[in-house]
Amino acid sequence: MFITKQHLSRRTVLKSMSATVALPFLESMLPAMTPAPKPQVRVACLEMVHGSAGSTKYGIEKNMWAPAQEGREFDLSPGSLLPLDPWKDHITIVSNTDLRPAEAWDLHEIGGDHFRSSAVFLTQAHPKQTEGSDVFAGTSFDQIYANKFGQDTPLPSIQLSIESVDQAGGCEYGYSCVYTDSVSWATPTKPLPMVRDPRMVFDQLFGVGGTDEERTERRHADKSILDLLTHQAARVKSKIGAADKIKLNDYLESVREIERRIQTVEARNASGEARALPAAPVGVPDSWDEHVKIMFDLQAVAFAGNITRVSSFKLSRDAHGRIFPESGVTAGFHGASHHGENDQRITQFAQINKYHVSMVPYFLEKLSKIQDGDGTLLDNTLLVYGSPMGNSNLHNHKRVPLFIAGHAGGTIKGHLHLRTPDGTPMANIFLTLLHKLGMNELETFGDSTGVLAI
Repeated sequence: MFITKQHLSRRTVLKSMSATVALPFLESMLPAMTPAPKPQVRVACLEMVHGSAGSTKYGIEKNMWAPAQEGREFDLSPGSLLPLDPWKDHITIVSNTDLRPAEAWDLHEIGGDHFRSSAVFLTQAHPKQTEGSDVFAGTSFDQIYANKFGQDTPLPSIQLSIESVDQAGGCEYGYSCVYTDSVSWATPTKPLPMVRDPRMVFDQLFGVGGTDEERTERRHADKSILDLLTHQAARVKSKIGAADKIKLNDYLESVREIERRIQTVEARNASGEARALPAAPVGVPDSWDEHVKIMFDLQAVAFAGNITRVSSFKLSRDAHGRIFPESGVTAGFHGASHHGENDQRITQFAQINKYHVSMVPYFLEKLSKIQDGDGTLLDNTLLVYGSPMGNSNLHNHKRVPLFIAGHAGGTIKGHLHLRTPDGTPMANIFLTLLHKLGMNELETFGDSTGVLAI
């Protein structure tokens, strides 16, 4: 720990030989009579594949994604966004945008929509068709932000996923699997790997070092990394005020609880009982719901401790047939997305969309309860949720689903549904967000034609 004069350094950490825990911002980190700095905006990007039922002709008529009303007076029922209703003040829905770079531009690209779409979502760039190492797309939205505002944190960004993304070589229709496996691109030729195992993410965030044997021994002993940092934590607490002690205790307890849940998953999966996902790593929950929530919790503590300000989260993989029984639909995800334009099957697909969206309020609730400056983490976060596909039955990329959550440090008011004119590029909203985040020098992004009034 580094102590300067009568206050804690902003770089104070709890550190042992095998773990490092960054601390959240505390009032005690400010010299006397010094105003608190304005918190930096965090950015979280969530991609869900296969588009939405609301992008079909029937889905548009029934408002299965976008509300019927525009502006600030809109009703989310009965659509897939209904789980967001308690959070309407924090939500901005941008509907009717198209993602042309994900379409086939040449005859030999026809049919490859599933295998290039994810690479387009945050880059808004048309990928080069190749099964080799000469991949080419664009620098993604999250990485543009990380390059400018994430370089003074321990991790400039983190990339997370739910399904397996460790395939190499070519997938189908002449596309490399890296296009399917990643949404984050550091440069047009450098896709970033997505991490599926919560244990790996935890170790990445908290610098868990030592040997494999030492880490295994600690886990078998059911010890937390915080057990190694008791004396350092006590020393910090002796130098901070009562309010800071409460904030620090809450933060450390969140870290401990996440680690405990990961340990529970590992113990259950190593017990020898039959698994729903036998090929998955031992740290990966069989339950999609449980997996998503642990990953959300990891992002929340990473944002709170300023370990990183940028995350991307791939919630599924194209053409994946996973079943989501909690949605009330027994059909596999990919099969349900090919609904044949049948009204009843489109309605079932909308139920799956709704279930996926229902996970987001869990994350919003977490962020809303973490103090950050004069507001909360939710006030200082920009969350983007969307899909690079529209009507998955047609493999098209028109009227793609998209919404924004959080206030991005006060630059986005929320409680708004903006329906754009037909043919508006999805890139326009990303260019708008880049400007909201302080990068007004960027004149274009992807195939953008201008900015939007949000």
